[in-house]
Amino acid sequence: MKIENFTFKLPLVSLIIIGVFSSCIEVETETSTEQQKKVINTDKAPASVGVYSQAIQVGNTLYLSGQIGLIPESRELAGDDLNSQTHQTLNNIKAVLEEAGFAMSDVVKAQVFLDDMDDYGSFNDIYIQYFPENPPARAVVEVSRIPLDAKVEIMVTAVKN
Repeated sequence: MKIENFTFKLPLVSLIIIGVFSSCIEVETETSTEQQKKVINTDKAPASVGVYSQAIQVGNTLYLSGQIGLIPESRELAGDDLNSQTHQTLNNIKAVLEEAGFAMSDVVKAQVFLDDMDDYGSFNDIYIQYFPENPPARAVVEVSRIPLDAKVEIMVTAVKN
């Protein structure tokens, strides 16, 4: 079987629809390039202990990597107890947020990892000091181990209006 010169003719209406559709694709591409990601780093929070950025900003949304209670200058845990590590962790989060021009009140989601769920109440007592009004949506789970044997790790997402 041999196919020879085949001509496909589209009605004018189909060509108009294709033209409109292709211009929509271009508009979508332009929109996505306007919202490129920006890496956020600050010396006021500890450098990463792995291969990741402290935070990534896309448009008006900031995604913070998990923070633990490391003191930025010494890169040592703030203490052996949950309370000191939780305060340091939340201060590290605050420092990264501020570097990007955000505030704690801009946080909309928090994911919390505890090494012992029996510390849930103590954790909440500290957490509310940093989010006294309209706290973000949140999940808290117990995990078997956190990097550097920390007692708590928190990652957040913030949106600036």
